[in-house]
Amino acid sequence: MSYYKSFQELKRLAETELFTALVGDVLDKMGYLHQFLPASIKPLDLSMVVFGKAMPVVEADVFGEQLSVSANPFLNKPFGLMFEALDSLLEDEVYICTGSSLRYALWGGLMSTRAMKLKASGAVLHGYSRDTNEVIRLGFPAFSMGTYAQDQGPRGKVIDYRVPIEIEKVLIKPGDIVYGDRDGVVIIPQLIQDEVFEKALEKARGEKEVLKALQAGMSTVDAFKKFGIM
Repeated sequence: MSYYKSFQELKRLAETELFTALVGDVLDKMGYLHQFLPASIKPLDLSMVVFGKAMPVVEADVFGEQLSVSANPFLNKPFGLMFEALDSLLEDEVYICTGSSLRYALWGGLMSTRAMKLKASGAVLHGYSRDTNEVIRLGFPAFSMGTYAQDQGPRGKVIDYRVPIEIEKVLIKPGDIVYGDRDGVVIIPQLIQDEVFEKALEKARGEKEVLKALQAGMSTVDAFKKFGIM
């Protein structure tokens, strides 16, 4: 059976009934053992939750804002394809970026403002973000490895987007679900998302019964024997 009829309903269920640890447990049981991004990727504000469809972005280091001698025309453009990638965001998508060093920030306040106008769900950076006060004030869910003010302008460019990427051996394809909270960011492959979330919702609702039993004094041994959940 399906517990949801639309992506918006799934998003609401994820934000009200689920959490990343529980979804990660389900993925483990299904044999998907490497779906969490590095633990260093955290929300700018611990209350932030990101849930949306991956719009992967590839960043690369450069050593000048405009490289007129480059054989690659994209490297002659300030920020490369960053503006095109940002403007391509659709409702409920997550800008998820990797490929650069840690010499500069990959996300900031103006990017957040544009993404919000496009009704994007958030940003996940395998690197730093900046303009932290502004992003938090906007309430835009942004997850990064920390904050660093140094600009990407003369140091990095977007070289591609809407292509598969990997972040420390976690494969992320366009349309995969990106789900993050204060405990981490997990990637749910699009091909199995319905099964994952149906099982996650069953587990979440089962855990409520376990909680009641523990509160009533049942031992953890007996609770696990009865419910198979812990």
